[in-house]
This record gives sequence, structure tokens and C-alpha cells, in this order.
Amino acid sequence: MAQTLLRKSVAALARTREIPTPALRPLDAVVAELQPHEPVHALRPATLARTAAHFVAGFPGETLYAVKCNADPRTLRALWDGGVRGFDCASPAEIALVRSMFGRAATIAYMHPVRARAAIREAYGRHAVRRFVLDSVAEFDKLRAETGAKPGTLDLIVRIAPPVVADAEKPLHDLSGKFGASAADAVALLRLVRPYARNLGISFHVGSQNADPQAFARAIAHADALAREAGVAVEVLDVGGGFPVAYPGQDVPPIDAFFAAIKQAHAACHTLGNTALWAEPGRALVAAGGSVVVQVQARRGNTLYINDGVYGALADAGVPGLRYPTRLLRASAADEVAFDFYGPTCDSADHMKGPFVLPGDIREGDWIELGQLGAYGAVLRTGFNGFERAHLIEVEG
Repeated sequence: MAQTLLRKSVAALARTREIPTPALRPLDAVVAELQPHEPVHALRPATLARTAAHFVAGFPGETLYAVKCNADPRTLRALWDGGVRGFDCASPAEIALVRSMFGRAATIAYMHPVRARAAIREAYGRHAVRRFVLDSVAEFDKLRAETGAKPGTLDLIVRIAPPVVADAEKPLHDLSGKFGASAADAVALLRLVRPYARNLGISFHVGSQNADPQAFARAIAHADALAREAGVAVEVLDVGGGFPVAYPGQDVPPIDAFFAAIKQAHAACHTLGNTALWAEPGRALVAAGGSVVVQVQARRGNTLYINDGVYGALADAGVPGLRYPTRLLRASAADEVAFDFYGPTCDSADHMKGPFVLPGDIREGDWIELGQLGAYGAVLRTGFNGFERAHLIEVEG
């Protein structure tokens, strides 16, 4: 029964159909055999494990993988193999998935600042979650009421709004609008929560795909100032997620530059210098471990009509305008040309401007691999217009 529920949960999250691949083979060979007319999601377990191991070794604290980026069990297993033991979950379904795979050996933090009361009860009672984030007095009251926990038995992390930055410094997705207590509210909340917390923490999120290491340093300094003003002991500083990966046309420093900036800023803290550090990476751990193979259905000039799009795995190539590394899955000596894509739905908004650089002789029936899609690819698929079907394979390399 547990395995059946797990499969249903994963299917709902990923909307893919798994093709058994007992012996991992190169992607090109699998595509040549399948001749797929539906999108193919390719997972690379070795890449996922290697990327996870590098992050775990380099970050000066505890790594909590943000499950929302990719909840496929094979992805979670590869990250576990790379040394990840903590998970940032945002829903009862994610919590149940992690517990079903790793049991109590996994550390789970419920890091959604606004939860249903039933979700709190399920996380605390059924899955023994003891780490919760909050950004308001109302949410603190809900946690106390629905867990019934005695003072000193929960890790309570107060999420603060990060410092305001200029428009030119904002990340791909600015996440400061929906969650995070203001400075005054955060100070009051820290004082209120302190007597009830086993470990009291401060967290923030500098925004998704933030390419500035100093954004983390500024947020750490801001958190330190609030902790000093609150005048209470704080045991945890959670620097959140937002760690970027490189896409074509973007200048992104190596991940080690972010570790160095965080370590330096933490050491410079007056109040939070001795706290335990947490991080909630998502994209940075799994983007490189997945790709999507699409097929060209039509060509009109330098526009390609493909069988996946913004309502499928390529949501970030729509309004956010991310470009993905691309390659044609056949030999070609033609000069490269910049293309834009349309997805398979009847909606004109299903458009990806790119530019996506590919050989100029590309034609209907060709397959294209789009890289860096291990994050926010399969999990964002929808069933719009009936184009929800896709394959899922594991490949080597």
C-alpha cells in the first residue's frame, strides 16, 4: 500500500511515465531506440550525487535539499548517495515522500511559512517533524495549538524579509513579497518565540537564481542586526536557497564563491557568529542532473514548433526567459543559427524566445536535448490541452 501511494504521489508531482532502464546507457542510444514522439526527461544519477557531494562538502553548515525543485524518488536517492541528509519540505506530500524513502534517518524541516492546521498536525503527529519556519504571530499560535508541543521541543525559525535592493540587483525570481517578517515584526517575533523554542533561528531567502554572492552577505548582516536588537539567544542562521546555476548568456560565479561569502559574513557577525548554519539549495543541486529531449514538429523560418513548452517542462523559458543549453541529437556540419520555440499547445503564450542556438539544417522530426532541466522541469508539467504525457529515463554520463 505504501509503495502504491508513493507511486501515485510521484506521478502527480512529475506527470511522467517511467521507462525501465536497468542498465544505464548514453542518452543518444536510448533515444535512437525509443524514437519517442513525446518529451523525454533524462536523469543522470551520477551527476546528481557528485553535485550534492560538492555542496555538502563546501557549505559550512547543514544542507537541506528543497524538495519542490524535483521530487522524483530517483533524484532524492541520488542526492542521498551524495551525502544529503536534510530536506526542506513545503507540504505533507513532500514530507510523506521523504519519510517513506529514508525513514527517521532523514531530517525534515517544514519550511513553508503558512500551513493548513491539518498539515501541521500531520507533519508533527504522523511524521515527527520538529523543525518549523514562521513569519507571523498567527502562524506561531497555529503551531502551538496544533502540535500541543511542550516548550523547548521544537526548532522554530523566524523568516525575515531580506534587505531591499535596487531593481538591477534583483534575482530571476524576487521572493521577498510573499513571505518574511518586517524588521520590527521580526524583532518582536523572536522575543515572543524564544521561550518556546528548543532552537531559535532566523531564515531568509535572497531570491531564486541570485547570481550575487554578496546578496547572502548583506542578508546575513541584516539578520545579525535584528538578532542583536531582539536581545535573545539564537542558535540557527538559515541562509535559505537561491544558489544559482549557469545558463547560456548568464555570468554566474562558481558555487564556492557563495560559500566563501557566507562563511566570511557569518564570521563577521556580532550576535550570530556562533550559530549553526543551514542552507536550502534546490536548483543548485539538481539542475545539472536532468535534461529534456524534445522533438521538432515543424519549422517556420527560425522558429521551431516542439512537443514541449511552458505548460510542460519549459516554464522558466517562458516569461522568466531562461535559455537552456541545447544540442541536436544527430550529426550536422551546418552553421549554428539562433531559434525561438513554440510549444505544442494551442496557446500563443506557449512561446520560448531563447535564442536557442542549433545547427541551421534542423528539420521536422529531429530531436533536441535541452540541458539544466533537473530543477523545475518535470514537477511543473501541467495537463493543459492534454499534453501532459512524457517519458522518464535514467542515463549514464
